[in-house]
Amino acid sequence: MAQDHGAGMNTTKKGKLSKSQRQGLITSRLKNSPALRVSELANEIGVSTETIRRDLTELEERGLISRTYGGAARPLENEPGYDERDRLFTSEREKISISVCSSVKDGQVLIIGSGATTGRIASRLAAVRRDLNVYTDSIAVAAVLSQNPTFKIRLLPGLYNSEERCVYGPETIAAVNRIFANIAILGASGFTGEGISNADADIAQTYATMVTRATSVIIAADHSKTARESVLTYCTWDQVSELVTDMMPSEPEILASIKAHNVKLTIASGHDNDQTLDEGSLRLFF
Repeated sequence: MAQDHGAGMNTTKKGKLSKSQRQGLITSRLKNSPALRVSELANEIGVSTETIRRDLTELEERGLISRTYGGAARPLENEPGYDERDRLFTSEREKISISVCSSVKDGQVLIIGSGATTGRIASRLAAVRRDLNVYTDSIAVAAVLSQNPTFKIRLLPGLYNSEERCVYGPETIAAVNRIFANIAILGASGFTGEGISNADADIAQTYATMVTRATSVIIAADHSKTARESVLTYCTWDQVSELVTDMMPSEPEILASIKAHNVKLTIASGHDNDQTLDEGSLRLFF
């Protein structure tokens, strides 16, 4: 094995790489490693640390990496505010909401996280389900659910985030820890082979607690969240029961994680013919 590793390193050094080749190699390496060090890159590529630092500065300016002390990391994805997100991917989120609602039965206890996608799911639930008992950190979700008089809606306590229309903080987390639900329905700023992440670290901590307080966890995320890594990973694939999205992920590492942890993958169509893939079906992709 050591001989193979050495051979790989020597292959990189055989010829002097151009700047574009070096930078392409760096961004390619970051797809498989969360962080890289300047000294390791300089040694592998066969150039000075000053050259690598200049490359990293240019890549950061182009938004392709995030600089760290002594190296580089994958770029962190930020999200627009709630109101702007609510205007994007509306048809995709509508399809997702129909699929998620099909997994919810009348009379169940739900935890629903904040977000534009979960807001659309809440609207659909209010139209088609009865007697749900719902806990949420989202004022927007609670307002939509209140349209159904058979629902019992409990808005969690906490500090108010006006941009995201939700609450967060220690008080919120303490309240979530007293709940036990049939299903937690959560959105995401991004998902990769490593797990599900959110752009707001405080909200992500609330989500991380919600994941532990339900028998089943459904992640609802449109295709724009695929292979995006945001500020804080709030759960890993072994904690997810189902991913509902509108387009089949093409990234091998995401499909491998879904398969390894037997996550139900539903590709929402907006009709009764959703494509649902389980561990056996996913073997076709490997």
